[in-house]
Amino acid sequence: MKAPHLNRAFVLEAPLQVSDGAGGYVREWQPLGIHWAAVKAGSGREAAAFAATVSRVPYRITVRASPQGAHSRPVAGQRFREGNRIFSITAVAEQGSDGRFLTCHALEETAS
Repeated sequence: MKAPHLNRAFVLEAPLQVSDGAGGYVREWQPLGIHWAAVKAGSGREAAAFAATVSRVPYRITVRASPQGAHSRPVAGQRFREGNRIFSITAVAEQGSDGRFLTCHALEETAS
């Protein structure tokens, strides 16, 4: 297996529920670290969301693997951030038989 070209820096973020002071909670995102990644886009589509149309593009984001259970290992429900761009992680799988890399399946949504 040829090693992927990890040339983009992504910040891995995890959701965090924080009290809003009125008995409820708000979601904030806690940075967990930086991952260098190789990114491959899939075919996008438009979809209706609330009162707007959004463009959804699936991505395969490849990063170096972290040990099982490490807080730096991406899992579904987390997200990657690259500047203002956000990639929601939907699934994570080990790449290859040696498990040195992880493939993160992610979606990017933008207003269209």
